Amino acid sequence: MLDRSIPFYNVIMKCERYVPSEIVLPPGFHWKAYEPGAEKAWAAMEYEIGDFDTPQEAEDYFLATYCADVEELRKRCVFVADARGQIVGACIAWRDRRGEGTVASLHWLVVAPAFQGRGLGKALCQRTMELFQSLGELPVYVHTQPWSHKAIVLYIRQGFRLQTRDTFSHYENQYPLAMQTLKGVLPPERYRLLEEHSV
Repeated sequence: MLDRSIPFYNVIMKCERYVPSEIVLPPGFHWKAYEPGAEKAWAAMEYEIGDFDTPQEAEDYFLATYCADVEELRKRCVFVADARGQIVGACIAWRDRRGEGTVASLHWLVVAPAFQGRGLGKALCQRTMELFQSLGELPVYVHTQPWSHKAIVLYIRQGFRLQTRDTFSHYENQYPLAMQTLKGVLPPERYRLLEEHSV
């Protein structure tokens, strides 16, 4: 589970060039497209990891943010399901404002806690990045925070770099404060990896 005692600061990352690699789903898992009702599974996962105060709040957010155009959502929402068809992970290839235009942005990479540690997060990120690439939507931004330091490392391994100044949407880039926080919670070699992949 995420350690939410770690202070929250905005971490902005960007991938300029994505190099595809083999996507490996563990045995018994498969990809699943969005269909009405999937927002309930998404909301349950996001509530379980603590991103929303209630499942209903999460579901309402999903419906308001992504469901205005269901065909677009079907194209851009990546789900992974277990052998029973239960959704256990998700990621969304979306767009956000940047200045007068828009940029590609990876939203809500999530894996249900009971299924974490099996490589599903990596596979979801890869599948979403390949989707962006197929749509011709690079670079890709992602917003995260220090308590998601495992995800930060995952993003680095997919070609993302921490941005020392750049940002998108409404986020204030808080790189110095975020790195100061991360230095206190990460092993030195892991912290150096973040430094080496900052631009």
